[in-house]
Amino acid sequence: MRFRYPLQKIVDLKGSEKSMAEWEYAASLGKLRQEEEQLKQLQDERRELETSLQATAMQPTPLTDLLVVQRYIEIVDVRIRKQHEGVQTAEQVVRKRQGHLTDKMVDEKVWLNTRDRAFERFRSEQLAKEQNELDEIAIVRAAAASRG
Repeated sequence: MRFRYPLQKIVDLKGSEKSMAEWEYAASLGKLRQEEEQLKQLQDERRELETSLQATAMQPTPLTDLLVVQRYIEIVDVRIRKQHEGVQTAEQVVRKRQGHLTDKMVDEKVWLNTRDRAFERFRSEQLAKEQNELDEIAIVRAAAASRG
């Protein structure tokens, strides 16, 4: 006789939910990496602008040109602050998705353990049945041998 777990569909559902949570977590990590990369690019751009401004200031340059670069640096600073917020938001989403994934993993594990215990009970019952059959065969043979 084959083991058939009556709640297998629930176990399958819990596995699917965990897989979906894994996918969401991975996607949120990807978004965080993207946000961090954009922040790094903006910081690099700001450093280059600052270096350019310092080099330009060492040469005879109209004040308006220096003010234009300075104003652009200020704009990049605003973008950097906004990008920091984007990184923080992405980090919050990652933490939330990680917690969700952990919950789904625990939930799935509970159902898998329940199924495993049911299988062990089934197996024990099967072994007991087989042993009873073997005992009956041995009794029949012993009875037949004592008559014969």
